[in-house]
Amino acid sequence: MIIAKVIGNIWATRKDEKLNGFKFLVVKQCNTQTDNQFVAADMIGAGIGDTVLITKGSSARNSLENTNIPIDAVIVGIIDSLEVDEGLLK
Repeated sequence: MIIAKVIGNIWATRKDEKLNGFKFLVVKQCNTQTDNQFVAADMIGAGIGDTVLITKGSSARNSLENTNIPIDAVIVGIIDSLEVDEGLLK
């Protein structure tokens, strides 16, 4: 799973019909040296500024009722708090 921050919304009126009804958010992966932004389908009501848990790939599709939907990343949780021992990161 990936920890990311929601930084934006996406609206797409023309898309694969299997994607109708999904909310898409732009997220930025936390604690990376690169500017790693990507789109994730929101299943739980996250919003801009939320820190979220994301699953990608086949695990993302398995979290949906229909595994034939063309989605690569799904927000599966909103993080309330995060505690990291900075000394263990070195």
